Amino acid sequence: MKAAVLTQFNTPLHIQELDVPNPDYGQVLVKIHSSGICGAQLGQIGGTKMREEFLPCLMGHEGGGEVLKVGYGVTSVKKGDRVVLHWRQGSGIESQFPVYHTTDGTRVGSGLITTFNEVSLVSENRVTKIDDDVPYDIAALMGCSVTTGLGIINNEAQLKIGQSVGVVGAGGVGLNIIQGASLVSGYPIIAIDLHDEKLELAKEYGATHTINSTNQNVVEEVKKIVGSSGTDVFIDTTGRPNLIEMSCNLTKGGGKTIMVGQPKPDESVTFHNMLQHFKGKVLMDSDGGLTTPQIDINRYLNLYKHGTLKLDSLITRRYKLSNINEALDTIRAGLGFSGRCIIDME
Repeated sequence: MKAAVLTQFNTPLHIQELDVPNPDYGQVLVKIHSSGICGAQLGQIGGTKMREEFLPCLMGHEGGGEVLKVGYGVTSVKKGDRVVLHWRQGSGIESQFPVYHTTDGTRVGSGLITTFNEVSLVSENRVTKIDDDVPYDIAALMGCSVTTGLGIINNEAQLKIGQSVGVVGAGGVGLNIIQGASLVSGYPIIAIDLHDEKLELAKEYGATHTINSTNQNVVEEVKKIVGSSGTDVFIDTTGRPNLIEMSCNLTKGGGKTIMVGQPKPDESVTFHNMLQHFKGKVLMDSDGGLTTPQIDINRYLNLYKHGTLKLDSLITRRYKLSNINEALDTIRAGLGFSGRCIIDME
């Protein structure tokens, strides 16, 4: 099989031939049909979300595929099942970390889930069975961007009808945060980004107001919309310290500021005038929307099938596995990229 392998930080992934392993206890062998690319992978390639001792290794944490084989003890899925591969822990066995080898015998490491490979050995608790009529690319979105975004609104923000929300970053996760806020009748829903292309898509997903931070003063514009007290919830998906501080300052007393993106290990977030501005605010980091995969994934897919949840237009670019570095460069450069990029294996 072919796989994209990270061999050294801050370098392109290498497409290599690997032997297909057999599943051990609690493991599931899956043929990957589609994989999404998350910002977390950029952090891993840059060395901020992974230690060098794990290299070389496989990557990717959201995918859609078909079960080829199951190891001893696996009961939740069987050969032929269509599945979502997700990074959040679900039900079933948590296996040992899989190990792969190149055709010349070189060891390649792996997490409990990887999706930048044609065939993947995955821990049972990282796959969830879905209906056979769900497209593989839609299944891939359920591995992270959709479940994280909707879960943040439902489980972490616990946004109520008519509560206001600001969202910094209208990428794959940000769009689903906006969509989730719209589904629960949040108002106003303010999308903030650098690119008009992303902001236009944010409107389609439920944003009632948009702010382009390259030519508008975000603080002034937010206060025009919700008043000087700020929003009930402010969510940052970028992980940039200055934007986290801004998000907290624009959250009203008693409200929540949620960090989806995380600062780099050597960066600090500084908050000024805490006694003046922090009146019972909650600052929290997101834990994947506290998603329960075996419950939430099929619940969300039911909404998709009935036309309530918009997902098809979320996929804005497609690449083959052989072109994965081009996809990563496009996302990294922020070339007006909106929606989610999908890697099609076939």
